[in-house]
Amino acid sequence: MSGPPEFTVERLFSSWQPDVPALLLVALLGALYGCGVRRLRRRGEHWPVPRTAAFALLGLGSIVVATMSALAVYDHVLFWPAAVQNILLDLIAPLGLALGDPLRLAARALPERSAGRVQRAMTGRVVRLLTFPLVSTALVLATELTIYFTPYFGTALRVGWLHELMYLHLLLAGSLFVVPVLTREETLPRWCTHPVRAALVFLDGIIDAVPGIVVMTHGTLIASAWYLHHHPTWSNDVRHDQQLGGGAMIGIAELVALPFLLAILVQWARTERAETVVLDRRLATELVPAPPAEGAAESPDLVRPWWETENSEVAQRIRQQRPTG
Repeated sequence: MSGPPEFTVERLFSSWQPDVPALLLVALLGALYGCGVRRLRRRGEHWPVPRTAAFALLGLGSIVVATMSALAVYDHVLFWPAAVQNILLDLIAPLGLALGDPLRLAARALPERSAGRVQRAMTGRVVRLLTFPLVSTALVLATELTIYFTPYFGTALRVGWLHELMYLHLLLAGSLFVVPVLTREETLPRWCTHPVRAALVFLDGIIDAVPGIVVMTHGTLIASAWYLHHHPTWSNDVRHDQQLGGGAMIGIAELVALPFLLAILVQWARTERAETVVLDRRLATELVPAPPAEGAAESPDLVRPWWETENSEVAQRIRQQRPTG
């Protein structure tokens, strides 16, 4: 039985194979993002370089690594490269794409009418349902479990077009949760404030470890007929290979949770600073002492400041910060 040569550290970095559908997807996403950045620059508007780097390197780069590197070369003979592939497409690539904030870029770069259509599509009922945090988290978990514990994965190993569809399925499932949480566009319900998003990301990090734990401890071999037939003689036994894949899934899922949470916290801090600047400007214009009217006796109870009578968030913050008495 022919197969790839023995897996080594050197071949981990030197073994590559083309994947035309994945390459076309990467080229399309990169071209659309690049056109948006170029259009903003032509108008003299700034788009952060770190966002472009995150989209290109972490987002598109993870897709390339998952579908064309040594992981793709060896995924048909070893289970653990396939497991790492799937976690890259399910978690890391969506995180990179989301950090690039493509929805915000589209809203700024597209003409007003096209941007409005994108916004309406993102706030439509179907998209709202699929991106609702608890629903999208359940979809990610269901996707992973369905792939490994139904004939889906074993069939995808035999059928090329289904394998490509599985790649896309994983990428879309992960993006449904990550992209709305990190974008600056209002695509989530109002109650999904930054503290709530941080809690959801923490919960998602715990849930993301579940498929790896199940794979690692599952007594039955996944896609056993395929891997027992194609397992190379130079590798460990198939069961150890599956345990190695489950452990890799757990480790990567937990590693991704930390930068994901940090991204939320940084976004939260920036939002707070922006709100503080707006508040300071409002206070600077509204807290100007008015001269007393002619012939009127000065009375501190004649007119009460607006922040003592309004129930807005800004007024509440001022009341909390001002000394009493």
